[in-house]
Amino acid sequence: MPAPSWDNPDAFLSTDDFALEVTVTPRGGVSRTIRGIFDEPYMNAQIGEYEADSSDPRLTCKASDVADLRDKDPVVIEGRTYYLLTNPQPDGTGFAVLHMATE
Repeated sequence: MPAPSWDNPDAFLSTDDFALEVTVTPRGGVSRTIRGIFDEPYMNAQIGEYEADSSDPRLTCKASDVADLRDKDPVVIEGRTYYLLTNPQPDGTGFAVLHMATE
């Protein structure tokens, strides 16, 4: 029986399925292309009578691909530039999540 695809992060991040190629640029470094799964869920927060519409863009990718990134580093996804809100957040499985904003 073959190993499940999540045992091989490269197979899990195949661009034939859900992954995209994105460009990351570490501070003081050279731009490079990595693969990741992008998600930008809509969020609507209500505080009393006030509402705020927002999104929470994030990219799931290999932790080793983004180990040198830091908050405020740019990530270009499908021609749109995002900036990291925090350092990459490793999840302990070899993957990391990048939380981003557009401005």
